[in-house]
Amino acid sequence: MSGLDFGIAGKKAIVCASSKGLGFGCAEALASVGVNLLMCARGRDRLQQSANQLRKKYGVEITEVVCDVTTEEGRKAILEVAGRVDILINNAGGPPPGDFRDWTRDTWIAALDANMLSAFAMIQAVIDPMIDQKFGRIVNITSGSVKTPIPALGLSNGARAALTGFCGGLARQVAQHNVTVNGLLPGQYNTDRIETIIANTAKSENISLPMARKMLESRNPTKRLGEIHEFGFACAWMCSAQSGYLTGQNILIDGGSFNSTL
Repeated sequence: MSGLDFGIAGKKAIVCASSKGLGFGCAEALASVGVNLLMCARGRDRLQQSANQLRKKYGVEITEVVCDVTTEEGRKAILEVAGRVDILINNAGGPPPGDFRDWTRDTWIAALDANMLSAFAMIQAVIDPMIDQKFGRIVNITSGSVKTPIPALGLSNGARAALTGFCGGLARQVAQHNVTVNGLLPGQYNTDRIETIIANTAKSENISLPMARKMLESRNPTKRLGEIHEFGFACAWMCSAQSGYLTGQNILIDGGSFNSTL
């Protein structure tokens, strides 16, 4: 990225659930273009390790908050130390798979709390200061299931689509203030989560783990899974000073797995 001027060096980003996986990919990409970070995650050791790695490599300022961003207490802990926020990356683990016949109202509320309402609360907390300072970038990491619903992940399909719909309207309300709201929709990436999927595939198909991985890779037009640095670069581009005309969009990064002309 050294040949590009993203125009956001010295700005401050909250990157939720950023100790590993796609959240870490976004944190690293932002750090690489000079953005100072507030990183949060539930696991203290992994968070400290990840934050120290980025400090050493990029020399940016990083604040660590050990918390669960899907809880009111977690969000309060983040916002108490955040200070000025220029960039918000919303991210949280998805709800479990299951059969919709088994889901109760409480099941749905838990999914909405984690994958819609927590993001909404973070946006609500930072957006007016962003408007006042005439700069803000909000990126919601959702899922490819927003465009291609996955039957077994109905809770995720519903909660993430609800967040996407709300943000589509919000984006048009705040665009005049140089505040953008966009979504990044990942396909399958080399993260801890994919290892669980591979293990489940191996078990259900009665095949080895390498064969299960190969099966997933072969289904993608690129014949591989995504790497987190690829996802992170897209996030940093969305947050750049030059991306003020990009808003209300949901960009799918899945190696072409979703087959559509438009």
